[in-house]
Amino acid sequence: MASTNTQTPRQHKAAVYDNPGVVSTKIEMLDTPKPGLGQVLVNLTHSGVCHSDFGIMTNSWRALPFSTQPGQVGGHEGVGVVAELGPGCEDLDVKVGDRVGIKWVAGVCGTCLPCLSGSDGLCLKGKISGYYTPGTFQQYALAPADYVTRIPDNLSSIDAAPLLCAGVTVHASLKRSRARAGDFVVISGAGGGLGDLATQLGSRAMGFRIIGIDHGSKEKLVKENGAEAFVDLTKFPSNDNGAALAEHIKSLTNGHGAHAAVICTSANAAYAQAIPMLRFNGVLVCVGIPEGDLVPITTASPAPIIFKQIAIEGSAVGNRRDAIEVLDFAARGVLKAHIRLEKMDKLTSVFEEMHRGELKGRVVLDLS
Repeated sequence: MASTNTQTPRQHKAAVYDNPGVVSTKIEMLDTPKPGLGQVLVNLTHSGVCHSDFGIMTNSWRALPFSTQPGQVGGHEGVGVVAELGPGCEDLDVKVGDRVGIKWVAGVCGTCLPCLSGSDGLCLKGKISGYYTPGTFQQYALAPADYVTRIPDNLSSIDAAPLLCAGVTVHASLKRSRARAGDFVVISGAGGGLGDLATQLGSRAMGFRIIGIDHGSKEKLVKENGAEAFVDLTKFPSNDNGAALAEHIKSLTNGHGAHAAVICTSANAAYAQAIPMLRFNGVLVCVGIPEGDLVPITTASPAPIIFKQIAIEGSAVGNRRDAIEVLDFAARGVLKAHIRLEKMDKLTSVFEEMHRGELKGRVVLDLS
């Protein structure tokens, strides 16, 4: 039997991509849906704004199979309260009034090989929040009751929102780096939305010796997050495929280079710079997705990869366990995203700021 909140409005406010391909959003009133079998209706109060949303809105990710449709509600870092339960939710561990989160992967089938292997973020039938599935830039959204993530009681909704994508993603990527406590790990884009959290998790939760790379204006933030060293990318040539930068990284790592490099920026150049800075058995973890045409990593020729036994790892997004773990870290005070709170009608200007590369940390929308 469905459980209903009698105060659920017939319509609610949402920010939609009114002209996909350019930076543009529009506030509209949408009909509030009813939860179907196995679904919950979540009254969203906050949503993080991720660079992935920008890529979907502007159709700049060439790897996506379809262009974004006009009227798409974006967003995939939503936190809110369960307002209604659909049929079939009676025996699940979720009830009206629970605070939950909706992630990048909004729902999975649970039966395909990736799901059964613990890689549910790669589900062959997974639904992406904000891409052909209504996302979290709205006041009410449907979600599978068995795939929402419970928010710890002592973690605010504002602080929880960015962790549902950025936190989960970097937590999984640091695990895939194969680094151990005491190893040198380079975070490229250490002052951005992903790098901010990766630096904190790597240094405080995993015991890595973090070297942060970013624009010089972000040095203070990166060091406050626990980085052992900071490298101002603007002080190195941009046309040498990272040769000078690699020599500097080696000087910071006892002459050997980093054990791993986690690329949290969407710049193709960052990937080219990473391989020369790695030591033997080093691991390059690809996280940030470059926009525009698909460009190979220019330094990834077979010889250096073979002679140094370098591994290149892709890390798309974490699984539901990663989400629980990263929220627990935050609830215990191990990490906290640097957040700026904005109203829903400021979303376009936030994306413009993101496009200019001026955004520090994360923006969270107040959806009230």
